[in-house]
Amino acid sequence: MFREMLRKKQQLSEEECIEILKAEKRGVLSVLGDDGYPYGMPINHFYCEEDGKLYFHGVKKGHKIDAMRRCDKASFCVYDSGFQREGEWALNIKSVIVFGRIEFVEDREKTLELTRRLSLKFTQDEAYIEHEITNSGPGTLMFALTPEHMTGKLVNEA
Repeated sequence: MFREMLRKKQQLSEEECIEILKAEKRGVLSVLGDDGYPYGMPINHFYCEEDGKLYFHGVKKGHKIDAMRRCDKASFCVYDSGFQREGEWALNIKSVIVFGRIEFVEDREKTLELTRRLSLKFTQDEAYIEHEITNSGPGTLMFALTPEHMTGKLVNEA
């Protein structure tokens, strides 16, 4: 069903892919948008080691939500800031693409717990996090991408 990577020498291990998903704060979530057009949006994420899912949050309505309700298939792309080898101009970037299916988190307590965990990627200020959850929590929708296929690779820009 999913294609194999052609340049196997550039392929990252599953462990390396997971480390990138855990470390990076943002990626691009792509869904099937209106009239069959791809719809990709930058979005924050949280990789949950306990269940292997990627979690996202947003408001309860809009283009993204409508698209995910119509078709649960999605892809998520994350890449690191890269590095340069000494004496070279080209940037080396590690990227990960996850293909999977979207599910909405219906449990309110789980939504709040996952929102806290996602927020901790950005700040350790517990008071700020609790304030935001109290004020914005009722309007927050949490959804998960359950991976079906994941690939990662190291790309040299040259």
